[in-house]
Amino acid sequence: MQDSLFSTSPAYQPLAARMRPKTLADYIGQEHLVGEGKPLRLAVERGQLHSMILWGPPGVGKTSFARLLADLADYAFETLSAVMAGVKDIRAAVDRAKARQPQGTLLFVDEVHRFNKSQQDAFLPHIEDGTFIFVGATTENPSFELNSALLSRSRVYVLKDIPEEDLATLIKRAIDSDAGLKGEIALEKDVLHMMVQAASGDARRALNILEVASDLAEQGGDGKRVINASVLELTLQSSLRRFDKGGDLFYDQISALHKSVRGSDPDASLYWLCRMLDGGADPLYVARRLVRIASEDIGNADPRSLQITLDAWDTQERLGSPEGELALAQAVIYLAMAPKSNAVYDAFNRCMADIRKDPDYAVPVHIRNAPTKLLKEMGHGAEYRYAHAEPDAFAAGEAYLPEAISSRRYYEPVPRGLELKMAEKRKWLDEKNQASDWKRYSSGE
Repeated sequence: MQDSLFSTSPAYQPLAARMRPKTLADYIGQEHLVGEGKPLRLAVERGQLHSMILWGPPGVGKTSFARLLADLADYAFETLSAVMAGVKDIRAAVDRAKARQPQGTLLFVDEVHRFNKSQQDAFLPHIEDGTFIFVGATTENPSFELNSALLSRSRVYVLKDIPEEDLATLIKRAIDSDAGLKGEIALEKDVLHMMVQAASGDARRALNILEVASDLAEQGGDGKRVINASVLELTLQSSLRRFDKGGDLFYDQISALHKSVRGSDPDASLYWLCRMLDGGADPLYVARRLVRIASEDIGNADPRSLQITLDAWDTQERLGSPEGELALAQAVIYLAMAPKSNAVYDAFNRCMADIRKDPDYAVPVHIRNAPTKLLKEMGHGAEYRYAHAEPDAFAAGEAYLPEAISSRRYYEPVPRGLELKMAEKRKWLDEKNQASDWKRYSSGE
């Protein structure tokens, strides 16, 4: 009976699964860990398996490496996904591991950072008593996402994006050795490089691209299905570049955008904006961060920056894509080219730090509100000098800070952009205060 459109054959395995390495020689990338004489390779070769955390972006071989470890050590391979599993599943895995002793068990926990503290703690006694070798995989920084108790019982290994030359080797190996592709597929010139570029360091993605493209390829004159640029373009139309929303890659790209704007590089700023949008970042989140950048890194050197970013945010909310994204690009380029000042940011942080450590100084009596007769009789607002009634609308010598801190200064304009004018105004105000015979407080702190 023919399978329905939605049925799947139990015998079918994706290309990425069929190409899982069987030996260390087959394992691509991560030379810093599994190359000759490197720590993980030595541990495997000496049969000294230990619990570990594999930290790295998607598609760099965390699952493949765990399976390979189990195969080489002749351990049973147990796997849990923290997305789906709970404490009940952990207990069941523990029971199976105990039942098969003395054969060893390697328990692989994917997305281990998604387990809460109590779920992570459930592994600890079984790691200690040797019930299983624990291998956790995470895309997040273990220092922030995993319990210190679990970290203390595991070694952390950082896996990196697969180098382009290794991805190319993997693709060619699949074409030459996989039963479904061997002798069937040919790549046109430059297509291999394009596939590697599209994979962005992700081995699983590289093999998925190859598999889909091979299904779409048409037969050529020599009987092989030919993957050319048009086939590859069609393959990539429905897939997004890797973008780990909320993960380390997300924050790395946000950081790159922010620092490129701060560094006044419009090209790099636009590049990181487009990378994020192309990868699926929420444009409204990006807009929010641009507003922050406008205040933190430009401030009063060009106050228009804040309005431009707010306008871009509003455009994105009103029109959506692609019109809104173009407005974000306009804002990013403007921010990158604007004069830079962190004077407001620095003043705000220093003022907040003082407020948190200082006592709660009372509002000076002369600038207190006096809405009632009683408060007026208590002196609230007495001797207040109305600035608009003074020459140049400035009450020279007046004080507005509490007396104990009357000499403090937080805002220091930088010599760039509009803050050049603000620095001149600040100097003029200081001179007026110094020359005035009126002194609310004769001394500061």
